[in-house]
Formats: sequence, structure tokens, C-alpha cells
Amino acid sequence: MPWQALLNRCERLPANPDLAEGYSVLLQQLGSVTPFELAVRGGRLMATPGLAFLVGYQAALRMLWPSAPPSLGALCATEQRSLRPSDMQTRLDDLRLSGHKDFVTAGDAADWLLIAARCEAPGESARLSLAVVYPDEPGVRLEKLPAIPLMPDISHGRLFLDNALCELLAGDGWDAYVKPFRTLEDIYVLSAMSAWLYGVGQDCDWPQSLQLRLLALLAGCAEVSRQGPSSNAGHVLLGGLFAQFDSLKAELNDAFNDGPAQWAELWLRDRAVLDLATGARAKRLAKALAR
Repeated sequence: MPWQALLNRCERLPANPDLAEGYSVLLQQLGSVTPFELAVRGGRLMATPGLAFLVGYQAALRMLWPSAPPSLGALCATEQRSLRPSDMQTRLDDLRLSGHKDFVTAGDAADWLLIAARCEAPGESARLSLAVVYPDEPGVRLEKLPAIPLMPDISHGRLFLDNALCELLAGDGWDAYVKPFRTLEDIYVLSAMSAWLYGVGQDCDWPQSLQLRLLALLAGCAEVSRQGPSSNAGHVLLGGLFAQFDSLKAELNDAFNDGPAQWAELWLRDRAVLDLATGARAKRLAKALAR
């Protein structure tokens, strides 16, 4: 990670209502970057916490599928608010997919979609494969959902698949993709959001001690990003990073309240995004510590 690129003050990119176009502009500015650089340098340049989240999400996807296209993508796994393979009804049959996915982040703007689908034979335990489909192909339909209060600038959609042709990725869909993605998303979204906060601190001249602690948090994120998403040690270190972030919350709130209202309103609206997976993270941390 070229830290000087983060330390130097830089102009944010304007918010673009077209998420795909805005992401393309970001890639043009950053050039060739690693997923961690994408999360950190990209998160710093975003106009809102929601857009920083989206950049972190894209970085996590590239760790999951290193040969992913450079354009905007999405992972489609949740059905009926569940990620458990036994709860999924989307089926893979001879490179054809049928079923639906409830909640696809930026689905209407995505250029490619990763689909978790059941693939076991009748009578076998639930097993997943991960497939790639493209939104403009026959049998693929995305329905844009109404904006929600948290990060309303990031769209969400519902996906419908009707005998849609797909490409398969190698490996087990659960062990190699869906399960590790939850950890990768935690790492890279925390990195992107911390970088966004550091940028606000630069722009608003927050106390130097707070800015330095945000940098230290990002340095910790860099180390955790080098750990495998299934590593017990990595989960313990990630737990430490979220504990470190939690210890900054009161001071961050004070800094926002003392600064321009536009930043405070954005943070008040979207800060809960880092709390969404608290329960799942706590379970993974407990298991890692026990081992």
C-alpha cells in the first residue's frame, strides 16, 4: 500500500447517481491497484459513507474472485434473509440457473453477478456451487427495490433467474466463496470506511491524535488483509480492529458534531453499516479464540 497517496490531501470525486459510471471514473483515477489499495484509496475519494462502503464491497469481491472483470459486480446469496445452503431454493442444473435472490447490493448497476446455487443430487445434503451470470442475458431479471434509510445512495435489487445460462467457478460454493466473503467484506468495508473517515478528518482538521489513530487502524487493516479469511488468527486480529474502531466512536461523533453539518448528517445516517454483522462477527471471534 503506497501510504503517501493516502497521507497527501486530495480532492474527493463528486457523487455520481450512476453507480457504474462513478466506479469507472474511480478506477480511471486510481489505475492498477490491489484490492486493499482500492478499498483505502478509493474509500478516501468517495463523497459519502455509502459510496465508500460500495468500494470496500468491490474490493472484497476481487479478493473472492481475483479474475473478476474490472467493472461493478455483486454477490447474490441471500434468500428469505438467510445464507444457509439448506434455506436456498435457487438451483443449478446443467449450467442453467433458476430461482431468485432477495437482496443484491447495487444489482441494477452491476455488470456481472456471482450466484450461489444448490447443486446436490436428490437425497444428498445441501451443497452449493458459485456461478457467474450477466444481467443482459436471457432469463436474468433484476428488480430495483425502494431505497432504505441506511445508505440510500446505494441501490438494492431482487434477482430472478429463469433457466439462465451461467459459467461455473471452481471450488465449493459455500467453503470457497459464500462463507469467506463474510469475513472479506468485514475487512475491506472497515478499511474503506476508515479511509473515508480519515479523509473527513483531513478536510475538517480533526485533532491530530484522532487522525493518527485512524491511520493506525488502517495499518492494522493492511495486516489483517494479508491473513486468509479462514484463519483463526486473522479472525482474532479482525476482532481487535473492530474493538479499536468501537473505542473511537464517541470521539468521532464529537468531531462530526463540531464540524460542518453536511458531514455530520451523512455520518449519522450511515454509521450503523459497520454494526450490521456484529452478531456474526462475535460468533466467528468466539470460535477462533476457542481454537
